[in-house]
Amino acid sequence: MKYHHLLLAAGALALGAQGATAQDLTVTSFGGAYGAAQQEHMIDPYVAATGTNILFEDYGGGVAEMKAQSESGNIQWDVVDIEVIDLERACSEGYVAVIDHSILPPGDDGTPAAEDFIPEALHECGVGNIVWSIIFAHSDDAYPDGGPQTIVDFFDTENFPGKRGLRKRPQVNMEWALMADGVAPEEVYEVLATEEGQQRAFDKLDTIKDDIVWYDSWSQAPVLLNDGGAQMVQSANGRIFAAIKDEGAPFTMIWDSHVYDLDVWAVMEGTEKMDTALDFIKSATMTIPLSGMQDVAYGPTRRSAQALLPEDIKQDLPTAHLDKGLKADGIFWADFGESLGEKFNEWLLQ
Repeated sequence: MKYHHLLLAAGALALGAQGATAQDLTVTSFGGAYGAAQQEHMIDPYVAATGTNILFEDYGGGVAEMKAQSESGNIQWDVVDIEVIDLERACSEGYVAVIDHSILPPGDDGTPAAEDFIPEALHECGVGNIVWSIIFAHSDDAYPDGGPQTIVDFFDTENFPGKRGLRKRPQVNMEWALMADGVAPEEVYEVLATEEGQQRAFDKLDTIKDDIVWYDSWSQAPVLLNDGGAQMVQSANGRIFAAIKDEGAPFTMIWDSHVYDLDVWAVMEGTEKMDTALDFIKSATMTIPLSGMQDVAYGPTRRSAQALLPEDIKQDLPTAHLDKGLKADGIFWADFGESLGEKFNEWLLQ
C-alpha cells in the first residue's frame, strides 16, 4: 500500500508541482468505505505530493445542492464525485464545467488516456472514477431458510416479509418496480418514458410502500441491516461488500436486476480554483489510484488499472455481472428527473 502511495505521489508531483500551493480545495463525495478508499488512494497522496490542503466532505448525491450553490452564486465545492445518472442534468444545466480530456495523462503502461479509459468514462463534464452498481442485499439472520434471490422476490412481502430499505429518490426504484412487474430490462426506459409506464411503476411500489424504510445516504444501507431496521436494502454494491469483508456481516448480495453506472469526478462551474481542481482530477484518475478502488469492490475506469486487479477480486466487481444488470440511463434522467422527482415526492405523501 505504501508502494502505491509512493507511485501516486510521484505522479501527482509531476502533474501538480508547477501549480502546487497551500490553497484549499473542497472535494465532495459519498463517505463511508468508499470515501475512505478515495481518501487513502487519491486524497492523502495528492496532499502529500503537492501541499494542497483538501477539505473532503460527504453528501448524499443528486443535484439539489449543486443547483442551490449555482443559483445563489455561492460555490462552496470545487470537485464533486457525481453519479452519471445525475451528471447529464448537472452538465446540461451548467452546474459542472466542461472538461478538456486532452489534459489527462497516459496510463502507467503508456496507453494514451483516450484509449485507456473505457468509453463511458470520458464525459463532456467529467472523468470516470469507478464502475459501480446498485444491488439489493438481505440479512441472512432474517431469512435462515433462504432469502430473496430476484427483484420479484424483493417485492414479494408474503413470502419474504420484512422492511425494505430504499434510497429516497425515484432513480432505480422506478426501474426496479417495472422489472419486478415483468418489463424486460431493455424496455424499461421506453416504458418509463410514458405516463402509463410511470403509473405502472408507482402502482408496483404501492405494493411494498408500507414496508419501505426510506434513507438518504448510501452509508445508511448497511446500518439498517445491522440494526434490524430493515431486512433487505437497496445499496451501492461496495457498501455491502465492505460490511461483509471488513466486519464479517451476515449479509448476502443479490445481483439480479442490478442497475450499474459510473461515478465521475466533476468540477463545479464557477469555482475560483479551476486549475487546482483539474490537477487533482488528473492525479486521482491515474492508473494506480484507480486500481485502489478494488478495496471496496468498484471497477476502475482505466484498462491499465483493470490489468492490475487479481482475478479473484474481479469476480466481486459489477463488471462480472453485467449480464444480470441494467445500465442506468443518464440521458433519460436528465429529461425526466425533475418531473419524476416531483411525482415521486407527491406519491410519498399519498
